[in-house]
Amino acid sequence: MIRTISVIAIVAAATLTIAADTPPGYLPANTVDITKVIPPAPQPGEIRYETDRKVFKATRSAQGSARWQLAIDDVPSSIGAMMKDFSCAAGVTLSATATPATYRLLSNASADTGSATNTAKDYWKRQRPFLIDKGPVCDDKDTLAKSYDYPSGHATRGWTFGLILSDLIPNRATPILTRARAYGESRIICGAHNMSAIEAGRLSASVTMQFVHASAAYQKDLAAARAELAAARASNTGPDAGSCSTEVILTEKSILEELR
Repeated sequence: MIRTISVIAIVAAATLTIAADTPPGYLPANTVDITKVIPPAPQPGEIRYETDRKVFKATRSAQGSARWQLAIDDVPSSIGAMMKDFSCAAGVTLSATATPATYRLLSNASADTGSATNTAKDYWKRQRPFLIDKGPVCDDKDTLAKSYDYPSGHATRGWTFGLILSDLIPNRATPILTRARAYGESRIICGAHNMSAIEAGRLSASVTMQFVHASAAYQKDLAAARAELAAARASNTGPDAGSCSTEVILTEKSILEELR
């Protein structure tokens, strides 16, 4: 009897831990049907499909470059990793410990935008580009092959960060949104996603965030994060200037300009 109770207690504790680590989001389930808004995934024979193939093939030459390394650095997509990625653009060091209110805001909103995108992924089941044409990829192919291409989850989360952080720090909107664009493009450089999937991910994030904005809970957390970042910017020395300068050089120009 004692053993049974102990097992139940352990399972209950584990369940509570998982629940605590899972952002609740701001929206009820199935609030947004992204498949009704964004264009359908490209199909073989269509112009968008063939354009995706051309972009994938053309960008394989980036392997080994500084931009390829940035794409590798952009692979981790946890909220903590991405807060670090966006710190230079924001002009302040972002982290779960340094800016917890901002972390909570980004976590919950990303749960909503990610859920909407994942539903669309499962609906269209578009193959990853390296499963259509051969070429090097900067991420683990076996892991990537277990999920679909369209829309891109990375691009969705990156654009979610861009929209929220530019709202929180409007005088840094240009570098923040530039970084958000480059974060999505890292997946093209990486070979993990087609160009159309990146565009769809941004649109998916924008659409879902319209619903998130209407949430009273989101507005409350937004106000708390805005106050937190104002205080942090007043006292925080910010990320390393040298590293940030390198990032600016790598991200200020869209990779698509190289494909003309």
